[in-house]
Amino acid sequence: MELISSAERNQLFESFERDAFHLELRDDYSVPDEDSPFTSWLRGENVDYSYMAPWTRLIRRVTSEGRTVRRVRVVTEPPSPYIRWEHATTHLNEEAGEDIRWLPRHLLPADAALPVGGNDWWLFDDRLLAVGHFDNDGRVLGSELVDAPETVAACVRLRDRLWAAAVPHRDYHLS
Repeated sequence: MELISSAERNQLFESFERDAFHLELRDDYSVPDEDSPFTSWLRGENVDYSYMAPWTRLIRRVTSEGRTVRRVRVVTEPPSPYIRWEHATTHLNEEAGEDIRWLPRHLLPADAALPVGGNDWWLFDDRLLAVGHFDNDGRVLGSELVDAPETVAACVRLRDRLWAAAVPHRDYHLS
């Protein structure tokens, strides 16, 4: 399996035409750029969110061009400290133009199969997947590009089902 870097995956935002959708299934992400801000947040210190600037600039630009960027975060309740932090910072993503919804893991439909090995994925224009792969410590290894029609179709069906079931960020309150 060939993996592309996060930077190479982000280049896909330059070429999608209508919709980019992210399914997040993990309760913790060990992203090196976030280690220091997350630790500061845990300590109740001021957090420097400048590490998010490249992402929010990208999202502002693509959404200002009429394209949509959405994500559903499937989370365990009670939430992990990382999910609490993610919830507290989601307004930065939304201010940039993302539409984010939350789905408590226990509300996942019992018959909902998770394609691509239960990994997170980005779906671009219902035709291309960037499937996230992580090491045992939760660090991102990279993304696998998948365009197999049956796999993409399974992800489109799941996206539509979970999007309809998930709670918009403004209405989701952590327990």
